[in-house]
Amino acid sequence: MKQKIAPWMPVMGAWLGRRSSTILYLGLISWVWLSDMTRLQPGWWGYYISNLLLTGVALAPALFFSWFQQQWKSSWPTGRYWRWWLLCFAVYLPALLLGLTYWNTAYMHQRDLVITCAIGVLVLELVLVVNRVGQQRLRQWKWIQRISLEKALLISMLLISVTLSIMAVSSIGNPEYDLPDRLLLGFDFKLRQVFVRFGTFISYTAQFLFMYACGYFYFYVNNRILVPRVLKAQGWILYCLTGLAFVALSYPIVGQLLAWLPINKRLGMVFNSDPFRLENGFAAVLILLLSLPVVVAMQWVRQNNTILALEKSKAQTELDLLQQQLNPHFFFNTLNNLYALSLTQAKETPDTILQLSELMRYVIYKAKEPVVSTEEEIRYIEDYLQLQQMRLKRQPDIRFNYQVAADAPPIPPLLLIILVENACKHGIEPATGPSFLHMDLVADRQQLYFSCVNSVEEQGATPGGIGLANLQRRLDLLYPGKHRFTTQQENHTFKATLELLHV
Repeated sequence: MKQKIAPWMPVMGAWLGRRSSTILYLGLISWVWLSDMTRLQPGWWGYYISNLLLTGVALAPALFFSWFQQQWKSSWPTGRYWRWWLLCFAVYLPALLLGLTYWNTAYMHQRDLVITCAIGVLVLELVLVVNRVGQQRLRQWKWIQRISLEKALLISMLLISVTLSIMAVSSIGNPEYDLPDRLLLGFDFKLRQVFVRFGTFISYTAQFLFMYACGYFYFYVNNRILVPRVLKAQGWILYCLTGLAFVALSYPIVGQLLAWLPINKRLGMVFNSDPFRLENGFAAVLILLLSLPVVVAMQWVRQNNTILALEKSKAQTELDLLQQQLNPHFFFNTLNNLYALSLTQAKETPDTILQLSELMRYVIYKAKEPVVSTEEEIRYIEDYLQLQQMRLKRQPDIRFNYQVAADAPPIPPLLLIILVENACKHGIEPATGPSFLHMDLVADRQQLYFSCVNSVEEQGATPGGIGLANLQRRLDLLYPGKHRFTTQQENHTFKATLELLHV
């Protein structure tokens, strides 16, 4: 059963996303002053709040910029955005630090904490910039996204083994690390010595890699056998008993193999020569316990990804069925329009038929695409309205106002036309007197708003049908928790509004 999402949750999530930098800065400032409160007596709220406000005033330009950062980044030209960023973080904050450093005051302690906050905000902003750039690069490098946790562990094991081998080879012959009874690993990297003792380097790398592979062996068994086959199927009791049995059967053999490694003696017997020592078994049990949360999380992610893939496949199948249902719906209306025009035998009938063919081409070809630009949907609506005005005996009051930002995201095809077609079919077409259809569309990077208000003659009638039901289901599949679709009828007026959140 799917959990119903409250209408305010997507809006709140979008708001927090746009203000995330400011929240991080305020949290950093609070931690700085909270650490200072430990030296004072409890209950000094006045001191705490006054210093928070003082720091907020001192860092006001940076905080103000971060508050509107996402909005300005999407609406301003790139050059203008970065000029203001440099002014706040590369000019103002360094100037503030310089001024505070040379400012002699009676409140030197508070001044030093404000300097700490300013440095923290500057460093945190640089970290966030690097993180955003890194995330964009990672999205482009598809091969990184395909690396699983197991492969990442193996790569890490290889890199650590190579690093330790370089340190070991570099420490050979150094009296500070190369002792008579053991070789200590110094933090020393001598690549020349690695080439001179390349055979030793390869041998050490293989042995270090084998050490880590023994630990990885317990992780692998836990991940592939114990958790999915025992824990999930038979519960915690049998999982613990099976894990202990596996450790008892395996740890003496693993301990003996580690003790036989030549590097073990060279490093001063890191692993005890007695493979039956209980600490070897404790180490194996510890690996199972420490890896258990990771393995359970990995299993949950795999299961969740499978469920999401199935739900996505089911949703796509349902969308395809809705689309197949929607196309004949528009074809029937188009044929009705064509029939009505042929009866009039007007001279503009050939041009109108040509325009109808353009509409049908949009329905046939564009409807197969996942998204279209808002401008394309608007042109389709305008062509549709023009045809409607040609075939109606009474000319309704039709108004269509729209404002579309250049960076407005695309939308699914034939999404807005459903409301227009519904208003024509149930509102202005059957009207025997004056009728109207007023539409307003506003689209930007964050959201899309579309309202459709039309006259209806019968009070209490509910305009709708396959079109609105189809629209509601498509919205549930395409914009779950990120849309609002409402209809209301009052005083011979029917109003439908649609809001889509793109964040």
